[in-house]
Amino acid sequence: MCENNSIKSRSDIHRKLGSTDLNKSNYFLVEKTLHLFAFVFVILIISLFFTSCVSSKKLIASEARVDELQKDSSNTHNQLNMCNAQMKNLNKEKSSLQNENAMTQSDLEALAVESNMTIADQAKQLKDFQNIIQSQKDVLNKLKNSIADALMSYKADELSVYMKHGKVYVSLEEKLLFKSGSDVVDPKGKEALKTLANVLNTTKDITVTIEGHTDDVPIKTKQFEDNWDLSTARATSIVRILTKDNSFDPNRITASGRSQFHPLKSNTTDEGRAGNRRTEVVLAPDLNEIYKLLYQ
Repeated sequence: MCENNSIKSRSDIHRKLGSTDLNKSNYFLVEKTLHLFAFVFVILIISLFFTSCVSSKKLIASEARVDELQKDSSNTHNQLNMCNAQMKNLNKEKSSLQNENAMTQSDLEALAVESNMTIADQAKQLKDFQNIIQSQKDVLNKLKNSIADALMSYKADELSVYMKHGKVYVSLEEKLLFKSGSDVVDPKGKEALKTLANVLNTTKDITVTIEGHTDDVPIKTKQFEDNWDLSTARATSIVRILTKDNSFDPNRITASGRSQFHPLKSNTTDEGRAGNRRTEVVLAPDLNEIYKLLYQ
C-alpha cells in the first residue's frame, strides 16, 4: 500500500514536472516567434526608409535635370532668335547693296550715253578751264594791287592786304573800326570802307564775305551775349555800310561772325589779342563761269 502510494506520488511528480517543462517550451517558442516578428518588422521599416530615401534622391536629381534641360532649351531658343535677326539684317544689307549696285550701273550707263565728248572736245574744255582760272588770278592780283594802292595812307597796324588760298584778304583792325565791345563803326573806319567800296564797285566777277573776329576774352553785356554776337554784329555793320552807304551789290556780299576761333596770333599777350580783334573782307572769284563750263 505504501509502495503504491509512493509510486503514485512519483508518477504525479513526473507528470507535474513534464507539464511544467512543456509550458516553458511553449513560452520560449512564443517568445522566439515574437522576437522574429519584431525583427522582420524592423527590417521592413528600414527597407522602406532606405527605399524612400533612394526614391527622394532620384526625384531631386530628376528635377535638377529637368531644370537644366529647360535652361538649355531657353538658351537655344534665344540663340535661334538672334540668328534669325542677324539673318534678316544680312538680307537687308544684301538687298541694299544690290540696289546700290543697280543704281551705280544705271548711272554708269547714263554717263556713257551722255558723255560723247571726243578727245579734242575734252582738250578744248581743259583749255577753257585753264583760261578761266588764269583770268580770275589776274583779276584778283589786279584787285589786290588796286586796294593796296587805295588804302596806302593807312598804317600797317590799322589794316593789311594780302593773298591767301586764291583769295584777297583786307584785314581791318579793331582800332580802325570800333571801340572796345561795340559794333558801331568809327568815322575813320567808315572812310576806309568807302575807299574800299569804290574799288570793289569797279570789279564785277568777285564775291565778298565780311568775317568778324574777336580775341578769347569773354564778353557779356546787355547788347551782346558772347563773342559770337559781337563778331556777327560787327560784320553786319560793315555789310550795311558797304551796301546802303556805298551802293555795293547786296547779292554779292555775306556777313559772317567767327568769334574767337580763328586767331592769327597768340591770345597770351596784349599785342596778340589786339591783332585777333579784326574784321576781314574776303574777296573770292565768282565761280559761275566754271560751273557753266562743267555742266554745259
